[in-house]
Amino acid sequence: MTDFIRTKRTELHRLSNRGAYDREAIYSILDEGLVCHVGIVFEGAPFVIPTGYGRSGDQLFIHGSSASRTLRTLSEGADACITVTLIDGLVLARSVFHHSMNYRSVLVLSKGTLIDEPEAKIEALRLITERLVPGRWDDVRHPTPQEMQATSVIAFSINEGSAKIRIGPPKDDEADYALQIWAGVLPLLFTTGAPIPDERNLDGVTLPSYIRDYKR
Repeated sequence: MTDFIRTKRTELHRLSNRGAYDREAIYSILDEGLVCHVGIVFEGAPFVIPTGYGRSGDQLFIHGSSASRTLRTLSEGADACITVTLIDGLVLARSVFHHSMNYRSVLVLSKGTLIDEPEAKIEALRLITERLVPGRWDDVRHPTPQEMQATSVIAFSINEGSAKIRIGPPKDDEADYALQIWAGVLPLLFTTGAPIPDERNLDGVTLPSYIRDYKR
């Protein structure tokens, strides 16, 4: 994989040592996340929407209601800022000033393209569904023509972006290491609980293995 070309819009200047521009690092964060935030300017005001997404190669896909003003604006080629953030731990320093988080984040700048072709649209919806729970697409009813018409799918080329990553212990002022204060990292883990069945499940419907064994 080639690195992203650094641009004035994506290159980190403050804490530049936390910046990453290689596709492998950026795509690994995108592939672990579940929700992205898409920011646009609509009628002179900034809007940010959280949404699920899917990725295939150098393209990222989102979907939503065809009646959505935000998606309609994106489909017309509006500039978009897409971010994904993963929190790995709380960094507890000896001073308030140096408290932080260990995190991995990605910023992508792109323009949206409406996916109209039926097979491409279905494939994008499959990708989004499979990102949430691998194996689910083949196990459920697929969209009807009416549902497809009510759904917009927007594609974004991933060609301008960067990652920002913080790992490791707190970084205190040298004098503060003499303080009798506990410092360190409190890890935060993404875990799944026991599946809760819908009370209207039919008799005889069993829990699929891909849900029982779900892990991220």
